[in-house]
Amino acid sequence: MKLAAFVFLFQAVAVSVTSAYPITGSVVNCRSGPGTSYAVKKSYSKGQDIKVSCQTSGTSVEGNNIWDKTQDGCYVADYYVKTGINGYVTDKCSSSGGGGGGGSIPGPVTDDYPYKGSCGGVDPWNYYKCQCTSFVAFRINKRLGVKFHNKYKGAAWGNANTWDNAAKATGVKVNSTPVPGCVAQSNTGNYGHVAWVTAVNGNKVTIEEYNHGTRERYGKRTVNKGDFNYIHIKV
Repeated sequence: MKLAAFVFLFQAVAVSVTSAYPITGSVVNCRSGPGTSYAVKKSYSKGQDIKVSCQTSGTSVEGNNIWDKTQDGCYVADYYVKTGINGYVTDKCSSSGGGGGGGSIPGPVTDDYPYKGSCGGVDPWNYYKCQCTSFVAFRINKRLGVKFHNKYKGAAWGNANTWDNAAKATGVKVNSTPVPGCVAQSNTGNYGHVAWVTAVNGNKVTIEEYNHGTRERYGKRTVNKGDFNYIHIKV
């Protein structure tokens, strides 16, 4: 019995050791999502062991686009983790684990809006269907897991050109720094415009949107990041 217990203990220790991988960079940031544009949650020092709960694809770092989700709940570039192989060493993260929200953040670049082709009337978030505000409200609910609506946190968010004011009034961060999964917001035009940030590359931002260019239709474009303000409801 003592020998069996010893063997079991030895195996448990061995599993614990093999599931931990050392950091190779001097200081490696652990981010809220699998990419260099996500917010830094904490940092690891060189030689520190981390345990990887799952892996997913994200921003390429030195040719490696794998990101490791640690048991701390944040993501580090696999390039800086000594796993022993150039590939996946554990299960891929589920879509719900892509960034800590109700869905993957920023999620697939596709027209998943539920009211396409059936515009008109008011959506569940108290916006007119197929407008930019309705599309972004849908994305916030679906992918951030935030119950956003036209009266979110007691403010009147209204048209797109008042979203920045409503955000500031309710303590939601607004700045000039985009990250995937935040809201791009502009005050230009009669009603302004909002869009979903899906990627950031230097001074360029790729957004998804509705009702821009083509009436009540989905679109995607890459713009200068200075064209918008950025509302950070969760990321």
